[in-house]
Amino acid sequence: MTQAPFLSIVAPCHNEEEGLREFCRRAAAAAHSVAGDGFELILVDDGSSDRTWEIISDLAADVPQLLGVRLLRNHGHQLASTAGLAASRGERVLLIDADLQDPPELLLMMMPIMERGADVVYGQRTRRQGETWFKLASASLFYRALSKLASVTIPRDTGDFRLMRRRVVDILLAMPERDRFIRGMVSWIGGRQVALPYERDARFAGTTKYPLRKMINFALDAITSFSTTPLRISTWLGMMSAGVASALLGYTFVRWLQGETVTGWSSIMAAVSAFSAIQLICIGIIGEYLGRLVQESKKRPMFMVETIVRGSEHAELSIAFSEMSASDKRTALDAAFASEEPPHSQKNSRIG
Repeated sequence: MTQAPFLSIVAPCHNEEEGLREFCRRAAAAAHSVAGDGFELILVDDGSSDRTWEIISDLAADVPQLLGVRLLRNHGHQLASTAGLAASRGERVLLIDADLQDPPELLLMMMPIMERGADVVYGQRTRRQGETWFKLASASLFYRALSKLASVTIPRDTGDFRLMRRRVVDILLAMPERDRFIRGMVSWIGGRQVALPYERDARFAGTTKYPLRKMINFALDAITSFSTTPLRISTWLGMMSAGVASALLGYTFVRWLQGETVTGWSSIMAAVSAFSAIQLICIGIIGEYLGRLVQESKKRPMFMVETIVRGSEHAELSIAFSEMSASDKRTALDAAFASEEPPHSQKNSRIG
């Protein structure tokens, strides 16, 4: 088995051709500053439709520490991040997006905090540049709602940008759920988790990969993964509806005893419509949870890897790679490039 590097940097990539070379240059420079050549840079192509994989393959030929992972299709940011973490072997693992909104240079500030005993050092945004008022407002509302609903404490204004110890990554990978919310899962693990405040930059190039539809789906995954409060809300709505309906029935009966007829077709239809809406909302909330249970019960592979590349050599991994234990994953990766020397013992990076 080859010697594991000290540091792994994991970056999911989806249509990032415009800024990928600059990200690789800055990430490799930051990693070299704290780990010398004892690091690996893992770029995960999440089913890109542009030249992202071609650029990763080109970079792999110039950066001996780079490992490219190409997924068979687009799995989404959270599963692409999971695939990269599954391929990592370092004692310290930095999870970061490739759009350069989160500066790789902050690694130099994160590492000393971890050396003082932190299990996780996460970036906490104090300012977000280059984002619309709607994005800022919706993100603020989401984090504040989640902090009220979640069963664990999830820090506000944080993303997946974080440095983690190997044991935290291994626990995270052992969690079997498919609808993943990584920042919440890491918070659930516990340990000593320390915030590093920073100003988030604007995208270096390209456009956001999180349109409104994906943002809504992401919010639903987060809430249903870490809170049963919506189910309780639906229960209370049902009880309130039953109480109002009983009061209306009693009022109607009293008026009937008094020999008066209850008039007002509009008011009746309004009441029926209101109760029907409440019922549909409750059914929808229950359906969200049941749908996720169905998806989990199918136990399909969490992600599928088409190929991996290191240097000029391409290799394949077993379809069952996503379901392997952490140690078996590392063994499979070592076996894929068994003829190669450890990345940190090769020549220095020529990028930049």
